[in-house]
Amino acid sequence: MKRHRNRETREGLWPLASAVSALVIAGFTPAAAADLGGNCCADLEERIAELEATTARKGNRKVKLEISGHVNEAILFWDDGFESNAGIYTNDNARTRIRFKGAAKINDDLEAGYNIEIGVRTHNSKRFTQDNPVGNGNATDVGLDLRDSNWYLKSKSLGTGSIGLQATATDAITEVNQTQTADFSKYSDVEDTGLGLNLRRSDGALSTRYQYRRLIGVNGDQPGEGERRFNGVKYVTPEVAGFSASAFWGEDDFWDVALRYKGELNGLKLAAGFGYGAISDGQQTQTGCAASQANASSPIGSASDADCHQFGGSASIVHVDSGLFVNFGAGIKRDDLIEDITLYSGAVRPDDEETFWSLQAGIEKKWLAFGKTTIYGEYYRYEGGSNNRTIDGAFAGVGTASGAVIDTGLEVIGGGIAQGFENAALTLYLSYRHVQGDLVASSIAGGIADGAAINAVDLEDLDVVFAGGIIKF
Repeated sequence: MKRHRNRETREGLWPLASAVSALVIAGFTPAAAADLGGNCCADLEERIAELEATTARKGNRKVKLEISGHVNEAILFWDDGFESNAGIYTNDNARTRIRFKGAAKINDDLEAGYNIEIGVRTHNSKRFTQDNPVGNGNATDVGLDLRDSNWYLKSKSLGTGSIGLQATATDAITEVNQTQTADFSKYSDVEDTGLGLNLRRSDGALSTRYQYRRLIGVNGDQPGEGERRFNGVKYVTPEVAGFSASAFWGEDDFWDVALRYKGELNGLKLAAGFGYGAISDGQQTQTGCAASQANASSPIGSASDADCHQFGGSASIVHVDSGLFVNFGAGIKRDDLIEDITLYSGAVRPDDEETFWSLQAGIEKKWLAFGKTTIYGEYYRYEGGSNNRTIDGAFAGVGTASGAVIDTGLEVIGGGIAQGFENAALTLYLSYRHVQGDLVASSIAGGIADGAAINAVDLEDLDVVFAGGIIKF
């Protein structure tokens, strides 16, 4: 009986199977395939539209869309000699971000494309202080910030031109790095690792408005480095024998040029860059250049004039077989107006030049099947003239409510270890830095010529440990 029922079932399915087979055969005939106006294709188009409505998709089918980025979060421990604490922070050495890129071919030589990149900070690793563990001093300290928004035309034979918000030609010119440390411990840009903490004096006094990162220029950016991101126009040449050049202009007025190289020679992976930049707009306060507006009676020029220029460069060398590597960077910045503003009208003038150099060396090798292991040590030294800023006078010991900063210095010694996991695009890291700062201040009242108002502040050292991971997508 069981066998009989199965036979009946099979016999009952034959008409259905025959009908399905006929539909399938008909659907794959040339006539049916070409009948784009038929009900079959209409249903298919409707289904595709439903799927597109529920998924992330491109706005059109001519320009491709690529979504990428990374998440970089870590535990940061710090000790300023009198207070210590720990918290979870977005690592600003390569802060969490998401980027959208696209391109479309115009012909065999030319393509058009775009770049949009948005940074994400939960707690800010370079802006938090002893009294503000989050670091939300302004709108971009915590939350979202726009890093890139530009479009470009790229020619294989002529190079690439872009316009919009973007990095300048000398961006990262002092930070060339071919190792994993680029993602969590930049050897030239030390401010990102906890240097937003307020200065601590050796007797325990805490500054109310001056941070360790302020000892490096006005914003913590090393001299010679690209001046952050501007709205502007950039051109990059095609690569020739490993070399490429670039130029940028924007933001009324900043311009810079750079030359880069990347290649291999005798078992060594080489990467290097060198650049020059200048700015003449004093309204761009983020650059740290003195402006003639600080002295309205000065014959220097209009109230928005500035006169800064800088050189910077770096190199990264990796021995392929052994994994030994060296990263080196240096830069110099000169401000030709700093001595002429009212703040420094006395006979004794601050140095108008800032310099830095840094070195990172170690070994990066795939000892484990997971991925590369990196072990390194590093040293950083900055020496600066005035950075055109004021400091709380009581902290500076100058006998007035506000003091003028006339000389600063910073020394950093550190090291760390990282382990990559190639199958997960993940790097786990641990870094340590010991920070020593120098600060000389003067009373604003009466000018530097009074002499008695000058004071070298005895600062406490700072220790910072950063432990976390970065995962890329």
